[in-house]
Amino acid sequence: MRDLLTVASIGVGLVAINITAHFTTAASWFLTMPAGVLVLVGIAKVLGLSWHDLGLSQRTLRKGLIYGGAAAASVATLVGLGLVLPTTREFFLNDAYSSMRTALLAAFILIPLQTVIPEELAFRGALHGSLARLGGARAVFIGGSVLFGLWHVASSLNLTASNSGLTALLGSGTVAQWAGVGLAVVATSVAGAGFTWLRHHTGSVIAPIALHWALNAVGALAAAAAWQFA
Repeated sequence: MRDLLTVASIGVGLVAINITAHFTTAASWFLTMPAGVLVLVGIAKVLGLSWHDLGLSQRTLRKGLIYGGAAAASVATLVGLGLVLPTTREFFLNDAYSSMRTALLAAFILIPLQTVIPEELAFRGALHGSLARLGGARAVFIGGSVLFGLWHVASSLNLTASNSGLTALLGSGTVAQWAGVGLAVVATSVAGAGFTWLRHHTGSVIAPIALHWALNAVGALAAAAAWQFA
């Protein structure tokens, strides 16, 4: 019963953070996500999760760094190949990163502090630890991945409008918008499964943080580079 209460509490906390970060006046505040997740981690500790449950144990740090570094390097290589090929380059043309200065700011400050670290502490930290206690690896992989995908509904509402490659593929309008959201949910659920595997295999939240950063930040840098060829 206590494990179920822990999962439910963390789930409610995630919903509250998501709504606050996207649909209230606090959406523009830099610290909304980080502060909300720090509170969530604090709640997880109060409810009995250990640092090991949260993926923050020192004894798993080295393994997390090794696997995370290898995963990030692999992503950078694949993104580089996609950027070089003209047929895939247009999918990197995200209006939000048309400026290299903006992309650098996003890659090394905004993305790590507002997205990657908070999301990984929340999902591969607090939620992972609570689901593992409740239902083991199956609950972690299924529940954690699906919830991570649904977490991205709000942030994907303008996805097709801001990405010329997706607009060309899906078109415009309401149907295209929700098709883009659906694709984002599926993609992030799959990504969440990969992050979860790294967390489960290494016991450290550092590994998924490194991969998550590479997927987001290297993508932002690639978008800025793609605009130079456009």
